[in-house]
Amino acid sequence: MKDMPTDPALWAWPATRLAAAIKARALSAREVAQAHIDRVEAVNGQINAIVDFQPEKTLAAADAVDARLARGDEAGCLAGVPVTIKVNVDQTGYATTNGLKAQQALIARSNNPVVESFLAAGAVSLGRTNTPAFSYRWFTNNLLHGATHNPRKKGLTPGGSSGGAGAAVAAGLGAIGHGTDIAGSVRYPAYACGVHGLRPSVGRVAAWNASGPDRTIGGQIMAVSGPLARNVADLRLAFQAMLRPDPCDPWAVPAPFHGPQLPKRAALCTHPEGAQTAPELVAELHAAADRLREAGWQVEALDTLPDLASAVPLQLTLWMGDGYDGLLASARAEGDRGALAALEGQAEFVRSLGPDCIAKALTARMAIARDWGLFMARYPVLLLPPSAELPFADNLDLVDEASYRRVWAAQMSMIGLPVTGLPALTLNTGLLADGTPVGVQIVAGKFREDIALEAAEAIEARGKRVSVALP
Repeated sequence: MKDMPTDPALWAWPATRLAAAIKARALSAREVAQAHIDRVEAVNGQINAIVDFQPEKTLAAADAVDARLARGDEAGCLAGVPVTIKVNVDQTGYATTNGLKAQQALIARSNNPVVESFLAAGAVSLGRTNTPAFSYRWFTNNLLHGATHNPRKKGLTPGGSSGGAGAAVAAGLGAIGHGTDIAGSVRYPAYACGVHGLRPSVGRVAAWNASGPDRTIGGQIMAVSGPLARNVADLRLAFQAMLRPDPCDPWAVPAPFHGPQLPKRAALCTHPEGAQTAPELVAELHAAADRLREAGWQVEALDTLPDLASAVPLQLTLWMGDGYDGLLASARAEGDRGALAALEGQAEFVRSLGPDCIAKALTARMAIARDWGLFMARYPVLLLPPSAELPFADNLDLVDEASYRRVWAAQMSMIGLPVTGLPALTLNTGLLADGTPVGVQIVAGKFREDIALEAAEAIEARGKRVSVALP
């Protein structure tokens, strides 16, 4: 196909539209890639979302997509769609830094299965996005790559740990962002940057870094990869591309995308576990419930839910109770203030754990997961606040001990839900008058991401659409 002049608006197109136009050969993958490269060069210097940018590789990948289409070959559901990859997963020829000076020379020799899934679907890698050191915080800065800034509003955190992914998607630096989530690292950046993010069920998306050791048990049963996007259709498309089985991940489950039909019944809880939810978020939750009702859903307001507060110490036990001293030593060697604050802030809790803490936590987790599974069997969808607070001021957790505790308290559902193994989606529902993003969190039953996406799309269709941020 003959190249056409670059359309400067292409970087704002949704992934579904880009893929359809490229497969129809109305656009070339190269011109789409060039439009996004131009956007990165124009905007990324202001927000520092992409920290490893190699445009020659992006153009080569786009040319390969165009060549496949020219031969009449299938190009994949993401044909030519520019995506970003988080720096904590292996991508051949790139450093898996995880935000660390200590890993800046750790060049991957193979792709993490999640990267392989994107590429197999025809996606074009635009660049690699920033994360806090060790991917530990809900704020994104480190000593190697520097700080990522929120493109929606100066002074707000872009979230973490997939803060680079959230900022990139919001600013039009790729239609889809890859993120990882063990305690909100997809959901919170999506919320803070005013886009959408999906944390899949554990086992849904195959992942494994050949460049490093296997995860400890906490990471194995709670950490997932998931997509960020500016509309729900793109989120669905990206998630379906990620559902590619891989024997390198023994936890992966080849579950079908669509499950049995379920009643359109949802629960609404605005103050889970008595959380002092911000009034603005309470209003968004009620508005989202009304939109579901308009779409034919029955929505029941609840004051209580299955135990979620007890999941928070279990999350911390499974995450930090195995090898805490080694984690702390690595953070001290790195010298990153944020990573040290994240770990040292839980020192008293970790020191209180006994030698059998992991076994006890795994046993206690069963009851919590069971109770939540039974709840979701009754209510296929649950509406929750994404956080108890509006997006935090950047680096709030470093101000003082009270601020650190405030951040962790506000993130109760972000931390606790991964213990249940359930999927959860944060949906942007608009911006306040001062530019602060607001939204809701949607929980569904295990392997029922299709239901969460269906509810999200019903809310999105009757509310405000996400626009591209113009930093």
